[in-house]
Amino acid sequence: MEITDIKVRKLFDNEGPMKAIVSITLDDQLALHDIKVINAREKLFIVMPSRKNPDNTYRDIYHPINAEFRAMLESKIIAAYNEELARAAEAAVEQPESEG
Repeated sequence: MEITDIKVRKLFDNEGPMKAIVSITLDDQLALHDIKVINAREKLFIVMPSRKNPDNTYRDIYHPINAEFRAMLESKIIAAYNEELARAAEAAVEQPESEG
């Protein structure tokens, strides 16, 4: 299985732990939305979409089956997040706030 596209849908520039929401496409055939990029304990990691159960616990809607695929997925998503963050910073420098 190959990740054929990664889109950073939203960046969060607040001080909270959530940094981005990402969508991926697998094998140009399956889109998975609402993967979260989280910063906690000085580390970025991903959180898969989940649903709240009646007992107030959460269960992932979809998730990697093995550690190798999860590590590869996390690495690629975080790289895409860092690239998008750099683009956003560059755009902010190119368009300074208007005075007045």
